[in-house]
Amino acid sequence: MPIQKVTNVRLAILPLVAALILCGCRDQAGSGGIAGNHAADPNSSSDTAPGSGKVSFTIGYASGDAATKQAIEVTIKAFMEAYPDILIQDVSETSSSAYMDWLKVKDAVGEFPDLVEMRDTEAFAGADKIVPLPDDIADLFDHPPKIDGKVWNAPLFVSAPQGIIYSKKAYADAGIKALPATYAEFLEIQERLRASGITPLVVGGKDIFHLGFWVNKFLIDDVYAADPDWNAKRNAGKVRFADDNVVRAMTDFKQLFRNDVDQGWLGTGDNQTASILVSGKAAQLFSGSWMFSQIKAADPGFEFGFYAVPDRKGKVNVVGLQSPTGWSLSAQAAGDPRKKQAIEDFIRFFFSPEPYSRFLDSIDSIPSTKQELKREPGEQMQVVLDLMADPKVTKSLMINNWWGDNLIPPQFRNWFYKLLQEMVVKDGDVLEYMKRADTEYDRQVQEYRQ
Repeated sequence: MPIQKVTNVRLAILPLVAALILCGCRDQAGSGGIAGNHAADPNSSSDTAPGSGKVSFTIGYASGDAATKQAIEVTIKAFMEAYPDILIQDVSETSSSAYMDWLKVKDAVGEFPDLVEMRDTEAFAGADKIVPLPDDIADLFDHPPKIDGKVWNAPLFVSAPQGIIYSKKAYADAGIKALPATYAEFLEIQERLRASGITPLVVGGKDIFHLGFWVNKFLIDDVYAADPDWNAKRNAGKVRFADDNVVRAMTDFKQLFRNDVDQGWLGTGDNQTASILVSGKAAQLFSGSWMFSQIKAADPGFEFGFYAVPDRKGKVNVVGLQSPTGWSLSAQAAGDPRKKQAIEDFIRFFFSPEPYSRFLDSIDSIPSTKQELKREPGEQMQVVLDLMADPKVTKSLMINNWWGDNLIPPQFRNWFYKLLQEMVVKDGDVLEYMKRADTEYDRQVQEYRQ
């Protein structure tokens, strides 16, 4: 899909920068590995700085998920031990609630990261802020998404299915002996959990991205599973948020939050959900496989299971397609040969067998590379892998992860999630709120196309 040049990537930056100013202001690769020209030998120097001192580059990524942040930090440390002449400066933001805004601020003040976890690829590629990956690096990955025929991202992992992480004890105490075969049966489980005296669901609604897990579960069931090109049709004005299928999806969302979610969800952070679950204050958490390691760290003896929530007809639809996200090389860094080489060394190291296996195992994720990795998945991760391998399970993307004709305005996702927060808290009329979503979407589309 051709890239549309974006002239307004810097929109809304000045107020943000002003606010910041006012506030006082975010494996060693062996001969058979991926590392290419540079074997990751801690006793050797990188060719990027032969005898002339260290070369450094900055790295930026969304650090809202604690497990992924720690896994990246571990890999960075291992790389710098293996490549002593390369220094990586971690400049990551501290909350992923407005990651694109953070990147725009860094750009506005001349601090755009040299290597950046890119999520809004078309916007930043269209503004000439990032460059395509070299072919030899792009070839490491299994069918990476392309924009304008080029690969712009080294995907950290393949998007994994999200579902219910549940306390086996809470289910047993409530007399629940079978997992739900339909959404109606899932709601019956919530009733039984409430009757047993436990809060059914914990939600980290303080972090806006966490809200998206449930939002997209219902959007995928009622919209994207049947029509993967819905976003493109919405961009063309052929469908609306006020249509029956979207209203039905958001009605289910609202009812679930008002009936079955812990009342303190707006003040609960994503990083608090694991401890709330293992403490027995809630029976379930809807999230992804990256939470497995956090739950085990919070309480190694906690027994939990995982399953995907079926739709009304018993069909299972999950997140599970690749999107153009991952490590991207900034255009400015690409103009510095030594820095560019150092970044390429890091990418090869990151995805070489030993470091990449450690990275994936620490966050229970699905590999994006072609290479065979030796892994022994746990009980919960095996369910995730089975869902990915099952041809009867529909794989989709979240509302903001589509690209090309299906790309939504970059600022719309957070606006929409906040609208839904208000709708739940105020017990608002779903149809009227979806009409508001249509009005705002049309406004943002016009603004984005200018």
